[in-house]
Amino acid sequence: MSLVDLIAQADERGLAASGLACLDRCVPLLGGDDEVLRPLWSSLADGDADGDAWGERLAKARAELDSADADPDSDSDSGPAPGAATAVSDENRAAALARRMLATAPDDPCASALRAWADACSAAALQIHRLLDVATDGDGPLVAAELRRQVAVLELLAGRGAGGLRPALEVSTEGRRVLRAVVSRRARGRS
Repeated sequence: MSLVDLIAQADERGLAASGLACLDRCVPLLGGDDEVLRPLWSSLADGDADGDAWGERLAKARAELDSADADPDSDSDSGPAPGAATAVSDENRAAALARRMLATAPDDPCASALRAWADACSAAALQIHRLLDVATDGDGPLVAAELRRQVAVLELLAGRGAGGLRPALEVSTEGRRVLRAVVSRRARGRS
């Protein structure tokens, strides 16, 4: 089944997990701790995605990621190496897309708000991976892997319900590690 079909057929938990997984994989762009979104995953596991717990945990994650994003980068004094301006620009655009995913997460999620957010997060995460991919023509391996992860998360939730959350989180964690390595490698290439 296609990604578009999976999003269209997902229930509220699947939609919340889909958007959250996309955001979780992009946390390295926001300078956040790997565990910053864990309380939101717990909300989904506890069935609290539609209650106050989700909104409170989302507000806390936003505050933590906003403060992490505001911290000066230790490499900022050195500036980009010659020819690295495009790479920095792509990373800035990717980070802006990740910040938008966080900013547009519904505080009081309902199916329609979650569907719009999951769809927007899916597109943003694919664009982020496209910006950071080394391939110059078409979609490279980073984008293909992100697409596979998005499909896997939705299939896990559709097939297992709440039981699919742990493996969906594992898929997301793997993707976050990959993106963190890509960001780190790009930063080393500029220095």
